[in-house]
Amino acid sequence: MSKLPKEYKFVDLSDYGRKPARWIATAVGGTWVTPIHVTTWFVVAGLIVVPCIVHGYFIIAALFLILKSILDAADGELSRINNRPSYVGRYYDSISDIILNFIFLFTIAIVTDTAIYLMLLAFVGIQLQGTLYNYYYVIFRNSVQGDTTSRIFEDKAPTAMPCESQRSVNLFFGIYNALYITFDKAIYYLDRSAVNTTFFPRWFMTMLSTFGLGFQLLAMAVLLSLNLAEWIIPFFIMYSLMIFVFVGIRKVVL
Repeated sequence: MSKLPKEYKFVDLSDYGRKPARWIATAVGGTWVTPIHVTTWFVVAGLIVVPCIVHGYFIIAALFLILKSILDAADGELSRINNRPSYVGRYYDSISDIILNFIFLFTIAIVTDTAIYLMLLAFVGIQLQGTLYNYYYVIFRNSVQGDTTSRIFEDKAPTAMPCESQRSVNLFFGIYNALYITFDKAIYYLDRSAVNTTFFPRWFMTMLSTFGLGFQLLAMAVLLSLNLAEWIIPFFIMYSLMIFVFVGIRKVVL
């Protein structure tokens, strides 16, 4: 099941792992495996990347980054196949993503002898990129009756789904909010009027999808496989300038 109705689908450059993700979700659907298990699998895959980078096994690290991206899509696919949406699962996924992103960049900074302040700048850039993409994408999904598990404004814990406890939702929301609130507010204040937009052209969403986590991991994987690890942090710092380009296009053109 897609997050968007068929007539509104666009080419998502960050979603290259969707097809294998569906294969995985279909294979384990109806078994004891839950989306939480699959999320945990991508956490393990992400953690394996760290020693690979440290010991110079960049090709293997790149492969596990791609695997992490595929599994990152598979947990949501499994949730939709089982028709069991979960706020705990969504927050667990997002919490894991931001922590792993920090670990990836920190490891790369250590291995390439890059200044920590530059690593932090790249980390902030990556998170703002992803936040802008999610902000516009969620607005788009909500406006065309697409998937509504994600909300435009994550200002309070949602009411738990039937398959989860409110206490667990509150706990995971609190952690999620503490990690993401700064980025969410920064993007919201950068483009408050976006919430009034009812349509985003396919070409715009495709371009914007280069801010998606899947594309970010793909960029890391490509640079690692080309033995250009020292370019990863500068790349994300420079590419973050495109945030202002996309916001400008949204405000002026759309």
